[in-house]
Amino acid sequence: MSTTKEAVLTALGTVMDPDLHRDLVSLNMIRDLEIDGSTARFRIVLTTAACPVKQQLEDQCRDQALSVDGITDTDITMDAEVPEAKNKSDSLPGVKHVIAIASGKGGVGKSTVTANLACALAASGAKVGLLDADIYGPSQPLMMGVQREPFVENRKIIPIEAHGVKIISMGFLVEESAAMVWRGPMLNGAIKQFVTDVAWGELDYLLVDLPPGTGDVQMTLAQNAPIAGAVVVTTPQNIALLDARRGVTMFEKLNVPVFGIVENMSVFICPECGHAEPIFSADGGQHFAAEIGTNFLGAIPLEPAVREASDNGTPVVLARPESRSAVAFRHLAEQLAARVSTVAMSDSGIPE
Repeated sequence: MSTTKEAVLTALGTVMDPDLHRDLVSLNMIRDLEIDGSTARFRIVLTTAACPVKQQLEDQCRDQALSVDGITDTDITMDAEVPEAKNKSDSLPGVKHVIAIASGKGGVGKSTVTANLACALAASGAKVGLLDADIYGPSQPLMMGVQREPFVENRKIIPIEAHGVKIISMGFLVEESAAMVWRGPMLNGAIKQFVTDVAWGELDYLLVDLPPGTGDVQMTLAQNAPIAGAVVVTTPQNIALLDARRGVTMFEKLNVPVFGIVENMSVFICPECGHAEPIFSADGGQHFAAEIGTNFLGAIPLEPAVREASDNGTPVVLARPESRSAVAFRHLAEQLAARVSTVAMSDSGIPE
């Protein structure tokens, strides 16, 4: 290795990942370093395409490389490789992370959060799947704008693709008005089939939209899929937080770590004047996350555009990318992706 190349590598070794608290060189995030005359050429391989500090890390690496004598230019390529979860299993061999999106009760917008999270992650460049596990009330076909039936190939169900996301839902397999009058064993069988009999392929993230509550579906999923962690969605008021607490307790009993809390409908945004009104109380989700010692991943405002976009089959993060809710969903996707990568690369699980 040339003296200049060694010097550049040493300089880049001073750039720290803010979540992992280690330098990029020791984390193997600096790849293919070459010195071409006075130009330092290298790749920065992040742990997620949705990295919230992507630009900051690129700027720091450029500054450090240019600080080396003889280097007057840089050619930096930004790339991403999502690290695999430690608890991968044969049931989903190509899926790096299974993430459960849950709520203790209905009506808090969990499915809306899931759909927008999936689209935001996919738009960042990640490979994303969405498993609609709400058998009794599947809503993802409407929210994602697809109603056709999936087909079977080589004895595997091929998921429907929409907005860059692979999707499977009971809503694809039954009439829209059909009532799923099923007992537990049939419900459990459907969940197992959605996990093991669907050709998910290579995915960075498989988001699972769980039904409300703490029942059969949650237990069946935990027994049949390697869940990397869960996100609990709530609204700010006390009655929703009470049920969110039950959801957190359920995951503790299932030995599933909680990545964090999302506060949905945090404030209502008036479409006429833009005034923000906390109609469901304020900061309840943030206080709850602090109380139980987990991460607060973000607050999503309530805007008419969210409902309109969901009803029209294109989540607001794509339909109205400039809206406050879309910006909040992208921030949520970045925070979740960073948390997932941090846990995957940690030697001791989720840090205290």
